[in-house]
Amino acid sequence: MPKNQNSTSADRQTLIECRSVWKLYGEKAKKVAGKHGQDLTSDILKEEGVISAARNVSFDVNKGEIFVIMGLSGSGKSTMLRCMTGLAEPTLGSLKVKGTDLATASRDELTTIRRHTMGMVFQDFALLPHLSVLDNIAFPLRVQGARKNERLARAREMMALVGLSGRENYWPHELSGGQQQRVGIARSLTTEPDIWFLDEPFSALDPLIRMEMQNEFLRLQNLLHKSIVFVTHDFDEAVRLADRIAIMEGGRVVQIGTPEELIMQPANEYVAEFTEKIPRSKVVRVRTIMGKVQAGLAGAPVNADALVGDVAGKVLDSGDPLPVADETGQIIGAIEARQVAAVLMNLGIAA
Repeated sequence: MPKNQNSTSADRQTLIECRSVWKLYGEKAKKVAGKHGQDLTSDILKEEGVISAARNVSFDVNKGEIFVIMGLSGSGKSTMLRCMTGLAEPTLGSLKVKGTDLATASRDELTTIRRHTMGMVFQDFALLPHLSVLDNIAFPLRVQGARKNERLARAREMMALVGLSGRENYWPHELSGGQQQRVGIARSLTTEPDIWFLDEPFSALDPLIRMEMQNEFLRLQNLLHKSIVFVTHDFDEAVRLADRIAIMEGGRVVQIGTPEELIMQPANEYVAEFTEKIPRSKVVRVRTIMGKVQAGLAGAPVNADALVGDVAGKVLDSGDPLPVADETGQIIGAIEARQVAAVLMNLGIAA
């Protein structure tokens, strides 16, 4: 669940700035973009035979947050990840990573950013079959020119971090799918990247291993506090992992918000369809449904940032409204059984 519930815009540092980005494909893509700029329309693109993979996309990624980009196949989510990592060049718009504009950066600057600022994990693991597990994990440092003893020592640290100690001399084909993905995760962390990009990293795994890897991912984030861009088509996965989610459709971002905001206030029917099957009790927080402070409140206070599902039993058993306290212990509201019941039945917020 979200890690930055109490952060404010004043204390956030933006690491990625994406402004009005378009990615067009076709022989006339650059010509059409140069002629029409941000005034491009669907009719113009159709008339010129140009395909848009990303359309006027804008968002920020803040330091320390898990920013999930999700949507169905063809929505543009992987295109945006490729643009952010410099693997694809936006046709229009601006993309800055730690203040560096990727469009104007030199080849050497892009190489340095990819090697030292970014870590990447992909769906297909992309392990080198002729290298041992240890050498696979150490490979990015080898590319950087690090000494053998230094890179192997760092690789062993990463193996311990992801729970692979003892498998240093295994070959990739001797590992399970989950273990192979752990190798990919460890390899992506050897260079201590500021920003961690993950493109559907768990989608090829079976459900049980996928859940295990999500747990592992959250454990690592709690230890490392990375700035993460995570691409997925699975809204359950997005809700479980994200601080904020950007939902894409047809190359456009249709809504950005916390999992709770998307579920309680969907921008349109498309977002509502994604969110309708998610149990509200696992996403909605007490402060969202609480009422005003009441006189004569008794009982131990409920934490305002607790999930409704985690306190439902306590509230329902109390029979009376319970006080709600913020992180300082100050009473800021009250919560009643009817409000909790409405969320448990996915009815929204009880007035």
